[in-house]
Amino acid sequence: MQAIILAAGMGRRLGEYTQNSTKCMVEVNGVKLIDRMLNQLLRLHLNKVIIVVGYKGDNLMSYLQEHYPAAPLEFVNNPIYDKTNYIYSIYCAREQLRDDDILLLHGDLVFDSEVLEAALKSESSCMTVSSRQEILEKDFKAVIRDGRIMKVGVEYFDQVLMAQPMYMLRKEDWHIWLDRICEYCERGETGCYAEKALGEVSDRMNLVPLDVGG
Repeated sequence: MQAIILAAGMGRRLGEYTQNSTKCMVEVNGVKLIDRMLNQLLRLHLNKVIIVVGYKGDNLMSYLQEHYPAAPLEFVNNPIYDKTNYIYSIYCAREQLRDDDILLLHGDLVFDSEVLEAALKSESSCMTVSSRQEILEKDFKAVIRDGRIMKVGVEYFDQVLMAQPMYMLRKEDWHIWLDRICEYCERGETGCYAEKALGEVSDRMNLVPLDVGG
């Protein structure tokens, strides 16, 4: 098992909090988001943790190399982070992502360790959803049919649950999605969510919802 953390974005909506660092360096209750996430991930003894950097990437890499010198971290740079969505960050890391099952995480995600443990125990590929969260207009929602996730996006409202960008993907399912991501990027479609590509191949995947409830 390996993990990829998407941490290239500029975090413009956070204003002054991301003027000098990427949003995964923002502190919540005195703890940087990236520290919280890495401390949870490193307890799993993963083969490697790939971090895609972009905005203020040198600052993030220097911090992590200083504070986690023995961790199996690998860094990938998205050189056009300001012109692309994270679909291109995944594309930049494609060669490092073909050998194993993966955890796919956004760098600003906050979650309880119990959620991560439940994802790892899932026999099928899964994405976290919440059956108790109010359906919000501008956030990710997962379209669920026959117990499987068929589409993920902000634009869906029928047969949906609120969804969070934490995926545990078995290698065979991940390769299906990654191949379509590569197709998108190689024809220049780099401004959309990676989930747009997911919706085109989900019928070939076994991606199930992992309900975190409240």
